[in-house]
Amino acid sequence: MTAYRERDTIVVLIPQRMSKADEQTFVRDMVKKVLAREARTSAPSGDEALASRARELAATYLTPIVNQMPEPTAVSWVTNQQQRWGSCTPSTGLIRLSHRLQPMPAWVVDYVLLHELAHLVEPTHSARFWSLVSRYPAAEKAKGYLEGYLAGQGRQAESSDVD
Repeated sequence: MTAYRERDTIVVLIPQRMSKADEQTFVRDMVKKVLAREARTSAPSGDEALASRARELAATYLTPIVNQMPEPTAVSWVTNQQQRWGSCTPSTGLIRLSHRLQPMPAWVVDYVLLHELAHLVEPTHSARFWSLVSRYPAAEKAKGYLEGYLAGQGRQAESSDVD
């Protein structure tokens, strides 16, 4: 017995011997589980959710080290970043993430978001900056994911892709 998404459909596999009443209950429960799993593993959909996630990441990975909460003035999805995954303007506190990240796993988006949040603490790509970013447990895995994504599109990753 399993359930998974195939494009726009949730497919639920059940044993043939299951009664109709049990089948309806089982299908309803499995669909709920698939939707809950997708909600946990997908990127925040709107700017408010993205800003909320930024606060969570800052509190978890940066605040314990720098003893203050990096607080961006705004965090938003943008459609005008085709070369970069994200950007931060430390002087204004504005963080922008490319809409191209939205279909990617949440842990990849979290990496880019934490990268940008770290710029509010350390504006340059110094050793201190990379030390802050490396506190995120999936940092190397996320960098590899983004590099693989670009390679699949015939592009090479550059240090300015996440900036």
